[in-house]
Amino acid sequence: MALDPWGNTKIDDYDRLCEEFGIERFEGQLDEILQSNRFFRRGIIFGHRDFGVILNAIKEQQPWAVMSGIKPSGPFHLGTFTTASEIVALQTLGGKAYYCIADIESWQDNGISFAESAKTAVDNLADILAVGLDPDNAYIWRQSAEQHVKDIPFLVSRGLTNNMLTAIYGERQFGLYLSAMVQVGDILLPQLLEGPMPTVVPVGIDQDPHIRLTRDVTRKYFQEEGSGKQFYLPGATYHKLLEGLDGTDKMSKRNPNSYFTFDEDSDSITAKLKNALTGGRDTLKEQREQGGQPDKCMIHKLLKYHFLEDDEKLQEIYDDCVAGKLMCGTCKKFAIDLVLDYVKQHEERKEKLIPLAKKILHLEDVEL
Repeated sequence: MALDPWGNTKIDDYDRLCEEFGIERFEGQLDEILQSNRFFRRGIIFGHRDFGVILNAIKEQQPWAVMSGIKPSGPFHLGTFTTASEIVALQTLGGKAYYCIADIESWQDNGISFAESAKTAVDNLADILAVGLDPDNAYIWRQSAEQHVKDIPFLVSRGLTNNMLTAIYGERQFGLYLSAMVQVGDILLPQLLEGPMPTVVPVGIDQDPHIRLTRDVTRKYFQEEGSGKQFYLPGATYHKLLEGLDGTDKMSKRNPNSYFTFDEDSDSITAKLKNALTGGRDTLKEQREQGGQPDKCMIHKLLKYHFLEDDEKLQEIYDDCVAGKLMCGTCKKFAIDLVLDYVKQHEERKEKLIPLAKKILHLEDVEL
């Protein structure tokens, strides 16, 4: 099973994936701390590496970090919303957030200049601040301006070979291998700056190659006896990938109907949600007799992942759909109203936070 952090990854069997890559499942009774978080409670986050270390740090009130980031290649959209929401949710559990603007990866993967990505970086950061990231308990940086992360490739490359990188990522242009090594620096930055501490990286499962590379590098260079550095192996949580609104495997800029951005007008968002894939039957008669299939429905998934906080209401919608009591048109209208209200409030919050985003990134002169 191949995982591609720069392309399309379709997952049909999460159990097999966990077994093949050594990912632990969240099974049985969740810890009370995790029950408070909808991503864990609803099974959206399904697996992890070494999250038990984070739980211990939370319970013992010891320092720990949650690290994530965004590639500034375009407007904040439905796909990036998941990871942004997770880092905010984990920060509320007591972790210091480390948030990276991956402009080196944006240059390598998308050919976007640093000058252009600087504008997008400000815009994207204002978005995650609007989602709820607390800047007073966070360290935020651009890869191109953070010397620590740029030094890491030189330090760790002595122990890496083309065969090792090919085994993890497949055949790639060398620049993507280099950007992956820069991401090693991003993930290790909390410990590089503040000393050894448990660190968790919330990601979609397609990003696991970066986690595995970082853990291998950490074992070799930051856990050696006599080195004076005993870094924690960075851990991770993995969420199930949210497919395209139209039922395609992944949200993609090449397919505008598969996602919406948070700066789209309401008519455009409404049209995309009205045309989203549902689990409805071919006719109303069949829907009433056989019931719908909410597990296949992108509208239900949007409510589950992001836009409906009320667990009881979410379960009611699910049960009524399966029982044939709820028709797709009614459910879509309910979801559209929720989404449009959230996006409107998000944009209002974001507009007020743009000056702060510029200040944090030292990009006060950037014109949006």
